[in-house]
Amino acid sequence: MAFLNARLIDPEAEDEARGHLLVENGVIAGVETGAAPTGDFTVFDCGGKCLAPGIVDIGVKVSEPGERHKESFRSAGRAAAAGGVTTMVTRPDTTPAIDTPETLEFVMRRANDAAAVRVLPMAALTKGRQGREMVEISFLRDAGAVAFTDCDAVVESTKVLSRCLTYAGALGALVIAHPQDPGLSAGAAATSGKFASLKGLPGVSPMAERMALDRDLALVEMTGAKYHADQITTARALPRLERAHDKGLDITAGVSIHHLTLNEIDVGDYRTFFKVKPPLRAEDDRLAVVEAVASGLIDIISSMHTPQDEESKRLPFEEAASGAVALETLLPAALRLWHAGQIGLPRLFRAMTLNPARRLGLDGGRLRRGAPADLIVFDPDVPYILDRTTLQSKSKNTPFDGARMQGRVIATFVGGRQVFGAAA
Repeated sequence: MAFLNARLIDPEAEDEARGHLLVENGVIAGVETGAAPTGDFTVFDCGGKCLAPGIVDIGVKVSEPGERHKESFRSAGRAAAAGGVTTMVTRPDTTPAIDTPETLEFVMRRANDAAAVRVLPMAALTKGRQGREMVEISFLRDAGAVAFTDCDAVVESTKVLSRCLTYAGALGALVIAHPQDPGLSAGAAATSGKFASLKGLPGVSPMAERMALDRDLALVEMTGAKYHADQITTARALPRLERAHDKGLDITAGVSIHHLTLNEIDVGDYRTFFKVKPPLRAEDDRLAVVEAVASGLIDIISSMHTPQDEESKRLPFEEAASGAVALETLLPAALRLWHAGQIGLPRLFRAMTLNPARRLGLDGGRLRRGAPADLIVFDPDVPYILDRTTLQSKSKNTPFDGARMQGRVIATFVGGRQVFGAAA
């Protein structure tokens, strides 16, 4: 296959150029900027639109097993393909939690049978995500777990977490944590401050993130483990993160697309689609985190896709479930940062493709000969108004419903096979 007339977005070289790309046997066979190739190719004419590696999305919740009515692997796979996500790294906060090899194998079978894109499962760090007893990390890793996390169920016991990090470090396994102090965060629906007080919402101080990150990084320094903070959302946490990088700790950090593009004022009408965890932050925090992504201090942008049904969201703001779907809105929302001149396209895709692939030891996320042909063709400029009823996800809880968006996926390819687009 030959992709011609493409605007090549290369996150590894951090540049873009006009050219073409060749695919053979599911991998990239060549990337050229010269004259179009000759030969017996199936041609996909990009028409001058962008061609980039497919998004590697760490932290996707698929509600199998236990809550399939919210999201299945089939519906999540369709949503991912429509949003340019070619690899979903799924969370273990299911019912029951993915904390045994048997549950993990069930999930992998379901994913392989139903999803249109690649699915890499994470496993729980402690049994039942209860923070008391470490899972069989070695067995789960052998069964296919790419990382270990209790998601937003923070391990409160420092001793238990240190044991988990020590064991994971000895195996070279990646631990993903949610840096929020559970005591301060309990019951919070907003970030503390004038806005939360004005709206009468229970708040949590941004310091809860800094305190939890301090503890985690001290344990990482002690154990030498591989660590990833799933969401850094406040300016107060950034200096600590920078110092840890300077010490040479094996750490990375991520941020959700909602914390990059929305702020606490957006919850002003008590719309529960804007209730996420951690809560949306002040505008100063949002701008600081955007700058951290642009500078490379924060490595990864993810959707933190969290489907919730209507019954969970149609409640008073304090009582409503946290979370928003984002597989289909991740790319157009991220393009807001590019349109605003805050982050260049190659750097944006580095945070969504190359960096997550590198953190997980994957070959994808790059436009290089021999890399998997997981590719997306997209128009970054096409405007539209998002209608949540058209989303492929079973759940429709997006904060971008009715919002003006700019940028849409034209086609998605996984291993050279088209899984989304007019010819799919």
